[in-house]
Amino acid sequence: MEPQKILFTATPGKTLGEIIDSLAHDNLFILCDTHTQAMSLPLLSGELPITHVISIEAGDTHKTLEALAHVWDELSRHGASRKSLLVNLGGGMVTDLGGFAAACFKRGIRFVNLPTTLLGAVDAAVGGKTGINFNGLKNEIGAFRPADAVIISTRFFTTLPHEELLSGYAEMLKHALIDSADSYRALLDFDLSTPDWERLLQLLEESVQVKQRIVAQDPCEKGIRKALNLGHTVGHAFESLSHRRGKPIPHGYAVAWGLVCELLLSHHYLQFPSDTITQLADYIYRHYGAYPITCKDYETLYELMTHDKKNESGHINFTLLQAIGQPVIDQHADKEEIFVAFDLYRDLFKL
Repeated sequence: MEPQKILFTATPGKTLGEIIDSLAHDNLFILCDTHTQAMSLPLLSGELPITHVISIEAGDTHKTLEALAHVWDELSRHGASRKSLLVNLGGGMVTDLGGFAAACFKRGIRFVNLPTTLLGAVDAAVGGKTGINFNGLKNEIGAFRPADAVIISTRFFTTLPHEELLSGYAEMLKHALIDSADSYRALLDFDLSTPDWERLLQLLEESVQVKQRIVAQDPCEKGIRKALNLGHTVGHAFESLSHRRGKPIPHGYAVAWGLVCELLLSHHYLQFPSDTITQLADYIYRHYGAYPITCKDYETLYELMTHDKKNESGHINFTLLQAIGQPVIDQHADKEEIFVAFDLYRDLFKL
């Protein structure tokens, strides 16, 4: 599989214009959500040709079959063909849904991702995973289909709420944990309260390269790409529980708390160092707070984990760490040990 073309730039409009010119197309469409149409599209519109703008409601709760059908309907109504080009301008919800729409429309049209959130840049826009939520489960329906190009710029992040920055940063922490101690320390040392955007773009490029290297080896998640799931088995369960409670939490926050739980499992099964867990838990607690759970939630969280797409042969499938930079895929944990990890998480987070 060819490495995905990823461009890091301080001038996203100019770079997007060059990419559009390089991809032969008969019709250009831009997919936004209501937020990015108001906040991000104006940063580009002066440098782009007149185009069709397709807008969907913002928020992960709108990553639905209905929104997907709306995108297909708009493409059809405005004469899109197999040679048309779709630009997905938004966070992970837009790039996930837009990528899936492009992958299926007329059996596949070209698309470019331009993530406007840190989370979208480091996670959803890169690596070729597309999809929508279905039956209350995240990303239940989707396809592997890499974008023809991904353009990443911190220019869009300056207007983000601090919570959005933190959400993306959790995925960067995950990449560092599976990559190297040096990468991990660099992230812990970065000042998120007053970000140096140029330095963040460098850290982001290093983080995305971790994902790129892994995806190039295993594009369809048969082996080592599962390392990227660190923190996500428990994290997705926290996220799904938050939706059931009617108080959705940001994806990156769920991953941050999931990382701590899965490192606790890593300590039990693979002797991952406990002092590193304590250090990370302290960092997560200071920046992300704690997701409140009690022992009454354990069974629900466990049941949610049994629906995870990574599971095989009836086992909940984890990626665990032997040490920073040493992920071990296809690990199974006993229900009792998962509950012990929840106990320890509550102790570390003073719940």
